[in-house]
Amino acid sequence: MFYISMLAETNRHPFDLPEAEAELVSGYNVEYSAMTFALFFLGEYSNMLLMCALSSILFLGGWLPPFDIFPLTIIPGSMWFSLKVGVGAVFFILTRAGLPRYRYDQLMHLGWKCFLPLAIGYLMLTVGILISFNWLPN
Repeated sequence: MFYISMLAETNRHPFDLPEAEAELVSGYNVEYSAMTFALFFLGEYSNMLLMCALSSILFLGGWLPPFDIFPLTIIPGSMWFSLKVGVGAVFFILTRAGLPRYRYDQLMHLGWKCFLPLAIGYLMLTVGILISFNWLPN
C-alpha cells in the first residue's frame, strides 16, 4: 500500500493525473521556461528521492546491510543507504515503463474502496494481536 500511495503522492506515472496529454500544451510546461522549469522539475525529482529515502528507512533497514555477514559489513552504511534509494528510484522508472495511466475514477476506487478498508483491517488485526497477547504499553 505504501509504494502505490508513494507513486500517487509524487504524481508519477500511473497516477500523473495533473499531466494529461490535453494539458501538456497549455499547462505549466508552456508557462514556465528556462530555470523556473528546471527548478519545478528538480522539486518533483527531489520529492521522488525523498520518498525513496523514506521507504528505505521505514521498510528496507536504512543504512544497515541486508544480512549480518562479514563481507557485507565492510561496506559503509551510506553506501547501503544510497543503494537502497537507487533501487527505489529504479522502481519508479520501471513503474513508469510498465503501467498504463489511471483515470480519476479508478484512482478514487483504489484509494477509497481498496486501500482504506485494507488499512483499517490491518489496523484492527494489529490491535487485536496486541490486545490478545497483552502487549499494549501501559
